[in-house]
Amino acid sequence: MNTLKIFFWLAIFFCCTQASYPQEQPQFSKQEVLEDLTFLKSSLEQAHYNLYAYTPKKAFLKNTEQVKNEIAGDSLSLLQIQSLFQKIISKANTGHAEIDFPIQPYIGYAQKGGTLFPIEIAIEDEKAFVRKNFSGNENVKKGMQLLRINGQDINSILQKIYPQLSAERTYFKNAKLEFWSFPRLFWQVFGEKQTFMIEVKNSSKTSSFKVGSITVGQYENSRKGEIIDPNRYFKYINDVAYLHPGSFGAIENSDEKAYQTFIDSVFTDLKAKKTQTLIIDLRNHPGGDNSFSDYLIAYFAPKPFKWHSKFLLKSSTILKEQIKKYNDTTDTYFRTILSKKDGEVFEYSYEPVSPVKKEKRFTGKVAVLVNRQTYSMAAVIAAQLQDDGFATIVGEETGDVSTLYASQFSYVLPNTAITVKVPKGYMIRPNGNEEVQGVVPNIIIKDHLLDEQDEILDGFLKMLKTY
Repeated sequence: MNTLKIFFWLAIFFCCTQASYPQEQPQFSKQEVLEDLTFLKSSLEQAHYNLYAYTPKKAFLKNTEQVKNEIAGDSLSLLQIQSLFQKIISKANTGHAEIDFPIQPYIGYAQKGGTLFPIEIAIEDEKAFVRKNFSGNENVKKGMQLLRINGQDINSILQKIYPQLSAERTYFKNAKLEFWSFPRLFWQVFGEKQTFMIEVKNSSKTSSFKVGSITVGQYENSRKGEIIDPNRYFKYINDVAYLHPGSFGAIENSDEKAYQTFIDSVFTDLKAKKTQTLIIDLRNHPGGDNSFSDYLIAYFAPKPFKWHSKFLLKSSTILKEQIKKYNDTTDTYFRTILSKKDGEVFEYSYEPVSPVKKEKRFTGKVAVLVNRQTYSMAAVIAAQLQDDGFATIVGEETGDVSTLYASQFSYVLPNTAITVKVPKGYMIRPNGNEEVQGVVPNIIIKDHLLDEQDEILDGFLKMLKTY
């Protein structure tokens, strides 16, 4: 997920006392906003691989018109515009067609001392639970079910937040809500509130408590980082090897050579120690580029492999413009796209990737951990490893679907410079299943995200005697 770079903006801003950002946010005329809305609609139709795959064209256009009618006043803030345009693009119900959380207005709000709802939540079995409580009210315990905020039912609140999130299904929207964080999204949709009356449930007992807001700075400094973990590390848990490969190039300027050196060293060590079991952790993973994941899989694949059974692309004027600006036009992949007519859909075939030489190959058992925060290419390769029988998948169903509209690229709207992200391709998993579903693990272990316990890893380690 390219959105990962936003969190580095946040980390830099809230950790560096000298960080500065324009406090006065730009305003745009109603005419400029309407022009960008028109451009957004036409560009989505042009650039998205299949804009109406999950939402009929009539319903999509009706929603666009409804959002257009919400544009009021002579001028609008960037926050208002991004929130409106998110409602348009999310109607496609495509996870990779999105406009990100409004980071610039959020930082400006923080600099003015803006405040947030002080409780993070996790969504499990269609219920909201307290994940982290920063309110200072010790009566509100981690794991309590959150029922109401200021008299409003939590499900009603979620329904108002969902249009800001692009996803194929509600399960994925809930994962993205956890990814972006409920306090941020609550502020975006409902604005600033100083106090909150919440209703919570613990077992069969329902209680109400008053909690105060906290500043954005307090929130960001207290939450101890994001859900997504882009770091790479390797260790042994007794005689079991554990590999957290880190981002597959989802961070800008990722050093692919350094990544390859790290992977080389891991498998050299596995060979030297004659390790028989390897766990690869793809939970809370942003995805990235297949060149990174291919390099990893080649070390334990018993035969040549591809991460898809079919990979289709759609060429467009906007895509070609972006390629000419930001990509290597001598590369075969990009050169092929540039050679196609605008609107042309075509299959792009990657050659199967060959495993490393037998003497370097890991031949022990491989398990891959996934959860609802396993995104994009991480979910794609989990499906590939499952379909090819290269690994046992352990954990909970991924939020991202395994056959998906992806191969995301971005462009900006002409007036507001809001970044729009769209999928130019369609990837079908190796077994050919096109069902709109995440990767369902071979071994299902729920991840509660409510405490410090690692249910998936600890649970699987206990199972290893029979694995």
